[in-house]
Amino acid sequence: MNLTLRIWRQPDNATPGRMVSYQMEDLDPEMSFLEMLDILNEQLVRADQDPVAFDSDCREGICGACGLVINGIAHGPQALTTTCQLYLRAFSDDDVIDVEPWRAGSFPIIKDLVVDRSALDRIIEAGGFISVNTGAAPEAHSIAVPTRDAEAAFEAAACIGCGACVAACPNGSAALFLGAKLAHLGHLPRVSPNAVIARWG
Repeated sequence: MNLTLRIWRQPDNATPGRMVSYQMEDLDPEMSFLEMLDILNEQLVRADQDPVAFDSDCREGICGACGLVINGIAHGPQALTTTCQLYLRAFSDDDVIDVEPWRAGSFPIIKDLVVDRSALDRIIEAGGFISVNTGAAPEAHSIAVPTRDAEAAFEAAACIGCGACVAACPNGSAALFLGAKLAHLGHLPRVSPNAVIARWG
């Protein structure tokens, strides 16, 4: 399949950015969106041009580092799917696809499609466990967690901390993200949601 990519290019946070068009040809519909960006970058490097900067890590739909706004939708058109698990079969031949970084005040652009996520990272860190030297590690089953709490925590943990909710919110509000993390951490032992609220408001 052939696609036209219109990608946001911005060398740094202080320089204005713009959309740049790239023609991609003979793509396999079973290719992931990030694989397509890898191929584009190989072409740009061979042409002595600056490759497109974008984030990725696990490429298994777990970490959320790959977050992009694709055709105005955080992570793209497929529901409950991260960008790395979005495949080209979700698009049609000769489509024009707009690719942008997260658009929110809490995500300042570093370069191209890469944004600074540290504001939300601090929210996660604030509610996590602390490490204290108390001897040997306890047996995992020694901390009794009621089944109902464990299941509720598991459901809340579906939030992978990618920030798509903030990027998709018209107000750029982190309240959705914070609410998800508070719900998750509030079900676990030795974690106080009040500590998160006190520290980050």
